[in-house]
Amino acid sequence: MAVALGIAAAKLVLHLLFASRYGFFGDELYHLACGEHLDWGYVDQPPLIALVAWLVRHTLGESLLAVRFLPAVAGAALVLLAGWMARELGGGRFAVTVSALATACIGVLMVMHYLFTMNAFEPLFWMGCAAVVICIIQTGNQKLWLWFGLLAGLGLENKYSMGVFGFAVVVGLLLTPERKAFAKPWIWIAGALALLIFLPNIIWNIRHDWPFFELLRNIRESGRDVALSPLEYVARQIFLIGPANFPIWVIGAFYLLFVKKAKPFRVLGWAFVVTLVFFIVSKGKDYYAAPAFPLALAAGAVAIESFTAERWRWLRTALVALLLVTTLIFLPIGLPVLTVDHLLAYVDALPFGVPVSEHGHAAARLPHHYAWQFGWEEMVAATARVYSSLSPEERDTCAVFGNNFAEAGAIDLLGPKYGLPKAVGGHQSYWLWGPRNYTGKCVIVLGDELEDSARWFESCEVGAELNNPYARPQENRPVLLCRKLKYDLQEVWPQLKVWN
Repeated sequence: MAVALGIAAAKLVLHLLFASRYGFFGDELYHLACGEHLDWGYVDQPPLIALVAWLVRHTLGESLLAVRFLPAVAGAALVLLAGWMARELGGGRFAVTVSALATACIGVLMVMHYLFTMNAFEPLFWMGCAAVVICIIQTGNQKLWLWFGLLAGLGLENKYSMGVFGFAVVVGLLLTPERKAFAKPWIWIAGALALLIFLPNIIWNIRHDWPFFELLRNIRESGRDVALSPLEYVARQIFLIGPANFPIWVIGAFYLLFVKKAKPFRVLGWAFVVTLVFFIVSKGKDYYAAPAFPLALAAGAVAIESFTAERWRWLRTALVALLLVTTLIFLPIGLPVLTVDHLLAYVDALPFGVPVSEHGHAAARLPHHYAWQFGWEEMVAATARVYSSLSPEERDTCAVFGNNFAEAGAIDLLGPKYGLPKAVGGHQSYWLWGPRNYTGKCVIVLGDELEDSARWFESCEVGAELNNPYARPQENRPVLLCRKLKYDLQEVWPQLKVWN
């Protein structure tokens, strides 16, 4: 485990070194804004990320390093947990090392643990539940299901897809002798505990007419997400998890499901397969299954260690070398180790395009998780120039309207140093927070085309141009100064709802 701890520490240092290289990601701006409106739910997410955002701002601060510190810690903890799982599955030093290293080298998790989003903490909840299952199998102590219930409940308050992994574990129990757990009260109490922890968010959704389901319906009808066939989905996993990791997790799944030595842990093999199949069938985004892969990698490391114990030991060195080399090659995609100009040259030199999970992401020159970090300072500064050009009387009544939650969030986070008021918007939870006291007499509009906004106002003009070469096209739309909304903003607000 000392080796696993060293790998985890290296991953933590790597993330912290490059945490501040670019700017805030759009989702980060939104989560920080949610932290200023603490509630038991939001249109597109449960409440835990907003609470963490509030805690971070009131303890560590608002810098990029402060905001991204906990995701980096979560990534290091996941690496350590992966090494522990390999040991508990029967692995020795090599298995623990490969499990920890392979998990640290998962490409998509590098992105997740680089940014302050729900995705950073989701793998830790999933694998924490898997670790509890391992302990139950080893000790026979059914009371440990209470820890599973606690982690699952908190995981549901972090991201709803925790329910998918919980469902997959239940299926695994039913398909194996571990179904005996249902004859005892503890797993049922654990389920009740998870439900109790999750209940406030359920009540919030009921009170707000289930906005998350409306959001899912809108996304499906809009065709926003890239739909993948089963083969395409698996191929994406090879890229996202890492080419060198592909044989490890395939071997791991086979080991858990079919090898006699791993029979006690077969429930985890089924949990992995059911999770992957669920997202394939439901047309989930390509990275949705990623939190389950450390489990398969841990099992694969154990299997490879056993297979090479007496022969072909050179494969061990080759595997570690392959993991390190391929990770170094693809590292600039996951972490901002390059300056942005060098990153553009790197992306242009790749013999393939970086896959996108939404059609709109293809419009930017950079991968989405980088492109949505640029343009915010320029946008907020330009908005401040337009705002300061108004008379004092007009500034008192002028709203700043962001067409998406990131634009509004940028104003909320970066605007105070320019003297800007908090933003309003119709996107996701910003719509729930309402127009405050604004009437529409004066509105500075962000992220919209002039002709589209002009339909709503008696006059509308370009207040400032934006042209960041690295930002998404939408964040380069001009800052618009619009006056005299044709309708009272308070009355027309229901029509401005955009949940997508």
